[in-house]
Amino acid sequence: MVLRKGALEAMSSKRMIRLSKSVIGDDEIFAAVSVMKREYFGMGIEVKDFESELEAYFGRPAVCVVNGTAALHLALEACGIGPGDEVLVQSLTYVASFQAISASGARPVACEIDPRNLTLDLLDAERKITENTKALMPVHYSGDPGNIERVNEFAIRNGLRVIEDAAHAFGSNINGLKIGSFGDIACFSFDGIKNITSGEGGCVVTNDLDVIRKIRDSRLLGVVNDTENRFAGKRSWEFDVRAQGWRYHMSDLFAAIGRVQLKRSNQFIQHRRHICRLYDELIKKISYLEFFERDYANVAPHIYIVKILGGYDRGKLMAYLARAGVQTGIHYKPNHEHFYYRHSAPDGLQKTEDIYPKLMTLPLHVGLSEDDVHYVVEKLSEYQGSEN
Repeated sequence: MVLRKGALEAMSSKRMIRLSKSVIGDDEIFAAVSVMKREYFGMGIEVKDFESELEAYFGRPAVCVVNGTAALHLALEACGIGPGDEVLVQSLTYVASFQAISASGARPVACEIDPRNLTLDLLDAERKITENTKALMPVHYSGDPGNIERVNEFAIRNGLRVIEDAAHAFGSNINGLKIGSFGDIACFSFDGIKNITSGEGGCVVTNDLDVIRKIRDSRLLGVVNDTENRFAGKRSWEFDVRAQGWRYHMSDLFAAIGRVQLKRSNQFIQHRRHICRLYDELIKKISYLEFFERDYANVAPHIYIVKILGGYDRGKLMAYLARAGVQTGIHYKPNHEHFYYRHSAPDGLQKTEDIYPKLMTLPLHVGLSEDDVHYVVEKLSEYQGSEN
């Protein structure tokens, strides 16, 4: 098919507002090129320095791994959680949370969400405790830590580990404390669209030095003390392996990018908060939408979710917005509705199932401008009442 010049110009000028994207600058590019020039992409001094900077940020030990899923998996295994054990986790989360649990050999037990903020419903979790329950995995959905203090208190009373899925929550606070700076174990993701990125990556943060030690070895195929050698620019040629390990280490290339992003994190978080506050103010005027109230003085938002009211069809609304040049998303299909995890909630989860079809994600990233937000909301307003 041959397109005329005018048609090509019309296509190239069409506005497209992306749902999410990586935002990097010259400093990240320079850092990555510097690693390339050293001709070593493995785990070395950049990872060591990134871990040190993360430890200063959180005020306690941190260990870097290849992604957020690996962080959850290794944290579970380092706690001795495995076959026959159960982990309580909300169903409304990315499948990575469930995959990390089942990868350890344990069974994810799907729980309800609190419809007010889409985080773990602790009352439902309490009803599902058995003698096999070993941990809770609260998910800080969209960056909101929800009732994490009550979760921690509940876990202490019941002798359970808490492994926070904080993939959305880098930079979030509660009562003046950073998520990750307190509690049992917190796991973060640094993939391309998170609050900060290292290209790919993640980390585990905890005061449990035994967990840190185990993860340092298990991320490098279980090779004992290999971390120390790699950080010193050496390799372990004669070594011992005492437990199952995984090739889950972070590379220097990723760490170099992450170090720059960490320095920019406050700027990124403030922009995300500003965009979400603007969305809140504008969406108040749209009768068929409802936003989730979040304390943006403390929450560092990763995604912006709205609830569709009045029987409006989500699929039709998303298709309309796509035609207008606005990407939208769905976060997430409940995991107990996946075939593989159908036994995680055999009796269903009514609150989760009721709210899921009404959830839609609007664009949110550091490259989003106020004008972009006004355009998105303008298109939402134009749709109002036109189709349901």
